[in-house]
Amino acid sequence: MTTPVLALSGVSRSFGPIEVLHGVDITLHPGRVHALIGENGAGKSTTMKILAGYQPASSGVILLDGQPVTLSSMGDAEARGISMIHQEFNLAEQLTVEQNIFLGRELKRGPFLDKPAMQATTRDLLARLDCHAAPDRVVSSLSNSDKQMVEIAKALLRDTRVLVMDEPTAVLTQTETAVLMAQVRVLRDQGTAVLFTSHKLDEVKAIADDLTIMRDGAVVWTGPASDLDEHQMAEAMVGREVSDLYPPKSTTVGEVVLQVSGLSVPGFAEDISFTLRKGEILGIAGLIGSGRTETFEGLAGLRPAKGAVRIKGRPVTIRHPWQALDHGLCYLTEDRKTRGLLLQKGMRDNLTLQALHKFSQVFLNKSAEDAALDQAIADFDIRGSRSVIVGNLSGGNQQKLLFAKTMLSDPDIIVIDEPTRGIDIGTKQQMYGFIRRLAEQGRAIVVISSEMQEVIGLSDRVLVMRRGRIAGELTGDAASEDAIVRLAMGVGQAATPDKEFV
Repeated sequence: MTTPVLALSGVSRSFGPIEVLHGVDITLHPGRVHALIGENGAGKSTTMKILAGYQPASSGVILLDGQPVTLSSMGDAEARGISMIHQEFNLAEQLTVEQNIFLGRELKRGPFLDKPAMQATTRDLLARLDCHAAPDRVVSSLSNSDKQMVEIAKALLRDTRVLVMDEPTAVLTQTETAVLMAQVRVLRDQGTAVLFTSHKLDEVKAIADDLTIMRDGAVVWTGPASDLDEHQMAEAMVGREVSDLYPPKSTTVGEVVLQVSGLSVPGFAEDISFTLRKGEILGIAGLIGSGRTETFEGLAGLRPAKGAVRIKGRPVTIRHPWQALDHGLCYLTEDRKTRGLLLQKGMRDNLTLQALHKFSQVFLNKSAEDAALDQAIADFDIRGSRSVIVGNLSGGNQQKLLFAKTMLSDPDIIVIDEPTRGIDIGTKQQMYGFIRRLAEQGRAIVVISSEMQEVIGLSDRVLVMRRGRIAGELTGDAASEDAIVRLAMGVGQAATPDKEFV
């Protein structure tokens, strides 16, 4: 094997008195994809940030072409040919696509910016990624998947010898993921060393040449990726058996608690009708752009919508989220970082924000808030210091906190959008257990997910959406990946969901 282009040897990292990385060794070789996997909080992000110059190591050695180096900043690392694509977008939202790609690296013709050259290069880079965003489009108006492609285009512009990719496919569709994977293989074949992290183990198996697995801040396995199958990877990550990923489904459900008829969300969904029963988990499947999220944002008062809605048999009008909460309906957003949590605040402030009326009459009762946080930490297994800024929690612990925040309002009907996006398999297993237990308590639950196996494994019944309408309903053994895909593509048939109020 070739000499490593970049390596960590015995690297540790401490934050105050707490050591979060313990003697990590990892080597990246030219022309190879090295996958780094582990549960949320295992130390992957810290390892990647040290490799890319975003954080210093507390001890140990960083080796570039076999020689010890100090990476003083991300700019220093980029100057040495090391680039990183972050899980959280590192984009200037009010600038255009072209301006983001060339920010700090503008092309000039004499004293003036060479805009035609930058626009042409931007189009070429995006074409390689099969991204159709216009160079002059403002980034804030892009979808999350297009933003991810812009991040990747930024990295492609640089003369990159080492590319560090932190969850690059978390917000991508299957088609977009396939395009990205093809580009990763091109970079690998050109001699680039790629460090790739993903919670989707099928992706890891498909793309990785080498594999390192971390748990609790230490490396627990390293070697050729071909030596482990997906199940063995998962067990090494979590240190326990994970074959029973989904809890047993309910055999009985109760009375109808939510009845929706003719719900329309202008521009996104039309004539949506369905019922939801007490103790039931209703899965919502469909392709990106099918109107899944927008439909339920409309139902929860987050978007303008019209139609007939009954909760526990009574007609209700929901125009604002607080009205939904008053009727016992709560929506858990798919975007925890920008719409679900205040990342610069602590856990207590985030937990109680949606239910402040429970903790105040004139002044906030801090003791009651602290007690609620203690209970949430215990109930949802949130791991982190009570004083930590929420933005510094792992993705899995942020998602657990968002669940706890939602449940503090004590809703009867819960809409959960992408419940496990960007979290590891061990935390997924916990989340599925949380959701099933809520159903067993008699709550009615809607789960919207892009992962078909998740929809199938968790739901008692599945509705498939296509082009803003319900394409069909699947139950029992009929709820298969093939059947969902056929309905989502408009070539399948299934039962029509019940539209009548009962």
